[in-house]
Amino acid sequence: MAKILVVDDQRNMRTTLALMLRGAGHDVDEAEDGDVACAKVVEDSYDLVLTDLKMGATDGMDVLRHAREKSPLTEVIVMTAYGTIESAVEAMRVGAHDYIQKPFAEEALLVKVEKALEKRQLAGEVSVMAAEFRDRYHFDNIIGRSQAIRDVLGRIVRIAPTPATVLITGESGTGKELVARAIHANSLRSERPFVGVNCAAITETLLESELFGHVRGAFTGAVSSRKGLFEEANGGTFFFDEIAETPPSFQAKLLRAIQEGEVRRLGDNRAFHVDVRIIAATNKDLKQSIEDKEFREDLYYRLNVARFVLPPLRERLEDIPLLVEHFMKKSSTKMRRKVTLGDGVLDYLCRYEYPGNIRELENLIEQGVALAVDGVVQLDDIIPPELQAGFQASGPRSDRSLQEVVDRAEREAITAVLRDVEGNKEKAAEILGLSSTTLWRKMKRLDVSYP
Repeated sequence: MAKILVVDDQRNMRTTLALMLRGAGHDVDEAEDGDVACAKVVEDSYDLVLTDLKMGATDGMDVLRHAREKSPLTEVIVMTAYGTIESAVEAMRVGAHDYIQKPFAEEALLVKVEKALEKRQLAGEVSVMAAEFRDRYHFDNIIGRSQAIRDVLGRIVRIAPTPATVLITGESGTGKELVARAIHANSLRSERPFVGVNCAAITETLLESELFGHVRGAFTGAVSSRKGLFEEANGGTFFFDEIAETPPSFQAKLLRAIQEGEVRRLGDNRAFHVDVRIIAATNKDLKQSIEDKEFREDLYYRLNVARFVLPPLRERLEDIPLLVEHFMKKSSTKMRRKVTLGDGVLDYLCRYEYPGNIRELENLIEQGVALAVDGVVQLDDIIPPELQAGFQASGPRSDRSLQEVVDRAEREAITAVLRDVEGNKEKAAEILGLSSTTLWRKMKRLDVSYP
């Protein structure tokens, strides 16, 4: 039995739908307009919201946004009359599971409802497993339930217990250090130090001194001998962030340290044994850096034993509601403020492509929490007015044909379901209400691929 909210400003339609769904064994609440529905989704939790699209001032799109902001796992089906199909497809782009056009047969609606509830149950199971996964493997700060993130977490679990050197690649702000720390936390070295250095922030001379140490008199200002960070990390993990920014002369010394397991302090001929696991990260294409003679090929192969490629946020937009919730809690705790998101803010955040990735999203949320008035983060708090047009630019264009809109919605829906069922095309076809042949044809026409 699922908990369902039926929203329609026509009493007869609302009553008929409620009776139909109760007859199917569900617990049903009713709302006579968008305002009542928005209040209900804030006060209570629903597995599914079935809402009319056109209802006056507060319409089905508002209900959809409130439902998704309150609970990203709540599924929404919108009902639409003939002539408003494009609005229904836009609702799917914003986050609705499906739409149904009035008038419709009872059987057709119940099929869509059951498929939406199947997806809700699957998403809930994935969410619970992800929470248990995070608790068990110390993934507290790696947020998301997209297939891309599940792949990263699974790879961490497999690679972490091994002694393999790791190379993490990805754009700036994608969470490379978080992944490095998670690998360390799940390794056999977890009780030993995790030491990191940003190679782009230190000069070549200082980098060698910091990492390898020095003896007294090794250079001007070296008034005493000092152990390097390599020795400090002995037995643990050493994380090189922005490894591509190191000069070739340093790369040669690093390669020797990795190969021999020894370091020499500046000004000292003695070798000191070190046992460290190396994790390196970069936002650059190291193969191109090798061609440009900026990075040593032999060091690349030493580092690239186990590789992680982190996806940019624009390729995992389904994770944005969970990330927003996480950063809202984090910033609220940090600033000792209790705040909520204003109407439409999450919708805007889900439209943007985030060139700065997760770091940019976190900064926007932190700014919004700091500027919020009366406990509500409004759009102008979180997105400066001069940038709002850029956020909207990632949304739908009014000049697209209806077929383009439908194709995009179908492509996104098929891709999302395939991710939810881990590529099981038969299961995906069942959830989507398609035959396996029809799904295959749509995937081919829409250029949808899934490994």
